[in-house]
Amino acid sequence: MASSRSASRPKGNIEERAGSLRVRVFAGNDPVTNRQVYLRATIPGTSDASWRKAENKLTEFRAQVIKQRTVASTVPFAHAVDEWMKTSEVVDSTRDGYVNYIERYIRPALGKVAVRKIDARTLEGFYAELRRCRKRCDRKPFIEHKTEEEHDCAKAGCKEHVCKPLAKSTVRQIHSIISGTLSAAVRWDWIDSNPAQIARRPRPKPPEPDPPTPAEAAKLAEAAFKLDEDWGVLVWLVMTTGIRRGELCALRFSRIDFDEGVIDLRKNWVNGKEKDTKTHQSRRIALDTETLVLLKEQRERVKARRAKAELDFSDDLFVFSSTQAPDHSKPYPPNAITQRYKDMAAREGVKTHFHALRHYSATELLSAGVDLRTVAGRLGHGGGGATTLRVYAAWVAASDRKAAEILASRMPKRNKTFD
Repeated sequence: MASSRSASRPKGNIEERAGSLRVRVFAGNDPVTNRQVYLRATIPGTSDASWRKAENKLTEFRAQVIKQRTVASTVPFAHAVDEWMKTSEVVDSTRDGYVNYIERYIRPALGKVAVRKIDARTLEGFYAELRRCRKRCDRKPFIEHKTEEEHDCAKAGCKEHVCKPLAKSTVRQIHSIISGTLSAAVRWDWIDSNPAQIARRPRPKPPEPDPPTPAEAAKLAEAAFKLDEDWGVLVWLVMTTGIRRGELCALRFSRIDFDEGVIDLRKNWVNGKEKDTKTHQSRRIALDTETLVLLKEQRERVKARRAKAELDFSDDLFVFSSTQAPDHSKPYPPNAITQRYKDMAAREGVKTHFHALRHYSATELLSAGVDLRTVAGRLGHGGGGATTLRVYAAWVAASDRKAAEILASRMPKRNKTFD
């Protein structure tokens, strides 16, 4: 049977092995590893019906290989990603990050590869290479030269290459760019499906919020007020509202309803520009009495400063500003806030960072039994609390346990009798 029906074809073959039929067609070389790639399938049995199935599969594989060599397949990935970048709607800071990833990692590896030749295996191999070494070296020792011109390596500071893996989060960002490009290629009829949708990428690191303890938070708040009143109010506001750093910098007096005790968050300060919030949605956060008093005092201080400089006060002024803009016409630079807070925490002997104040606000609310949807709303999390639950799962569980104990304490007591 095997010798008569057999097996060899110009673009593939069928082989009888151990009671089954193996179909194999050469599909070219892997664009990342340059290894030969074959399309394979195993058909159980060796009956006439099995042979017909095998021959149909061989025809299918041949058609697939031919399709990869059509005119559309000549479109290189570099051209596709450039076209996608022209049409994608992303903020400037995100676009800058995308360009960096494209030029440093994507274009050198996949730029010349035809779009149709990129499959899930190609992408998974690419991601694995980046996780092993961001330069995708061939594992052979070499010197990383500081310049391409003739030079003395000792004087120039050239060093022997040491493999450094790319972070999982960075590889996931690269995957997003590739997936977006291939989705566009599907819409433009360059390919039939997006292989990035089935390709495995590194799993995201589980969120591990590490908020300061209540004692540490109290210590930090006291230290902030000792530095100056403005800085104290700033730190206090983040602790009590969980407001994002960019939202804090973009906050203007006009967005504070002092009568209702509510902050209306609509803007975010990123790279020296005022933009929409991170989720592109506005939200209103209720203020407690003490926080509202502190913000009123902040407004009076700003009024006094403006009057001293013979300037009029306007509700359009920023609530917080650095010493470089004492008239509050410009916001406090986000990076300056982070650095100042870091220095203050180090002096107080507390190992933390500015974003942890947002975690502190969330965990304290959850620990106090505030419902998940309310906490998510204050933080500006989307998905009806799905993000909040994923990030603060441990505190949600503790809150649920507390709720169970509260309910049990309200149940009528039973008188037990024992024989």
